[in-house]
Amino acid sequence: MRKYWNSFTDVIFKTPMATHTVKDDHEKQQQDSHVGSKDENIDRGNWTNKKEYMLSMIGYAVGLGNVWRFPYLAYKNGGGAFLIPYVIMLAVAGIPLFFLESSFGQFCSQGPVNVWRALPIFQGVGVAMVLVSTLVGIYYNVIIAYSLYYMFASFQSPLPWSDCFYWSNSNCSLTPREVCNITPAANWSEPVFAANMTLWENETCPKENIIRIPVQSPSEQYWDLVALQRSSGLDETGPVVWHLALCLLLGWLLIAAALYRGIKSSGKVVYFTATFPYVVLLILLIRGVTLEGARDGIGFYIGSQSNLTKLGEAEVWRDAATQIFYSLSIAWGGVTALSSYNKFHNNVFKDALTVCLTNCGTSVFAGFAIFSILGHMAHVYGKPVSEVAQAGFGLAFIAYPDALSKLPISPLWSILFFFMLLTLGLDSQFAGIEVISTCLQDAFPDTFKSKRSIISVGTCAILFLLGLLCVTQAGIYWVTLMDQFCAGFVLLIAALLELVGVVYFYGGNRFIKDIEMMIGTRSSLFWLWWRACWFFITPAVITVILVWSLLTFRPPSYGTVQYPAWGVALGWCMIAFCLIWIPLVAVWKILCAQGNPWQILQRC
Repeated sequence: MRKYWNSFTDVIFKTPMATHTVKDDHEKQQQDSHVGSKDENIDRGNWTNKKEYMLSMIGYAVGLGNVWRFPYLAYKNGGGAFLIPYVIMLAVAGIPLFFLESSFGQFCSQGPVNVWRALPIFQGVGVAMVLVSTLVGIYYNVIIAYSLYYMFASFQSPLPWSDCFYWSNSNCSLTPREVCNITPAANWSEPVFAANMTLWENETCPKENIIRIPVQSPSEQYWDLVALQRSSGLDETGPVVWHLALCLLLGWLLIAAALYRGIKSSGKVVYFTATFPYVVLLILLIRGVTLEGARDGIGFYIGSQSNLTKLGEAEVWRDAATQIFYSLSIAWGGVTALSSYNKFHNNVFKDALTVCLTNCGTSVFAGFAIFSILGHMAHVYGKPVSEVAQAGFGLAFIAYPDALSKLPISPLWSILFFFMLLTLGLDSQFAGIEVISTCLQDAFPDTFKSKRSIISVGTCAILFLLGLLCVTQAGIYWVTLMDQFCAGFVLLIAALLELVGVVYFYGGNRFIKDIEMMIGTRSSLFWLWWRACWFFITPAVITVILVWSLLTFRPPSYGTVQYPAWGVALGWCMIAFCLIWIPLVAVWKILCAQGNPWQILQRC
């Protein structure tokens, strides 16, 4: 039985390339390199220096989710107490997966598809990662287009969403509207309006008769009526919103220009795009803490609301795990692609640890900057912070712009904020598009050799055309649909199979020896922790998140707008389209394998 299993694995899991080691390839590349070359890998190239790689990785990991999702999760799940499950999940899931992916890419010097050449039946996992990065790239650049539009709109004084101007409707108001019902309920006709509690203060209207009428803030109406020109639902597509389409085109032009020469050009751009968000966050924090009400906002975020009893709720641990998982961009293929351009003996462990800690530190730091200004907004409106705090699009394009409009020199702060969102989005997009370009170059090295610019520009052009659906009047519904489905189950399944393939089929101990070949031998105590995570803890955490996500799945919605059944079905089709390649590629590799694996299976 044992010999049959060995024969089976030799046929299915090995290819002619696997008969020699990566170390042999590395030595051959050094022998073939011409005098004066700084690249170990002549065909693919390497990062010009370590700084460009680190800034690219930090820029890829630190994205919009650090600014508009983590602060919301923190105050929702117990304030400062949320840091306990957050750090634990970072240790048992985030860093182990990030370390594994970056080591895998650096050791093989290949993108997320070609790294599986030693385990061909798992190549479908890499294909799924590339497809997810492609789908996410389509709608993620639409968010960049939103940021560009708001940044350009901020070059006005006053800001266009600071008051109910000509574009608003009768439901727009800066202050709450209340009515006084002074007639008996049986004979109720038209209630009498109370102007901002005047009737109550004059004791003309009893408190129990005051009724608050729902209104929309100017920033909310500007987002719906002007920026998005939002339709009633996914069924009503409407025409293309041309100001967003032009911003989308500009966003893709910026990405194509940065990736024109691959990592050789994007590595220069990240010196600015990866560092500028920290400058803006620091400026916003300094300005925010000087505002009246900032202490309440910060206290609500992580201080006075700290609640250790929340740790007994399972949902808190799930939120911590999912935030760690997605904020580090694990299983998207970008970590593997960027690491594949490292030199062979680069200390990948130190890099992975630095990037993960920087990413999580940025999330915590961003929360202080965000909630200090939201606290001031709550003070101005006379509301509790909980009523103005939002997540996602509501924070970035409704609540925070509204808060900034209340500051002196508001256009300046608004320009800085949206330019920060732009740079955060561009960094993540650089790596996402790099995944596609790297895989095409690795798959067809002879065809695309010295044609990196054509790959980058062509990829950006195609994704721009596909993204036009997301800048129609129903565009925000498509963006939300793709975000909830594409960036969910597929990533969890791909990460789980990645662990299974590397640890249980390639061999966890063998993989550790490969890493030791790159970074030097480490103590057995050092590897004890990584073995525990890779073999047991991390797969268990991913499995629990996956099962729980399936059991608690709710159909997507945008605000109060529910998606039609065909829209939800389309979301599941997106998931199936990405995952179907995993079994298809596995079957294809088995059928194309040398020998007759079916007879071997029968004998087993």
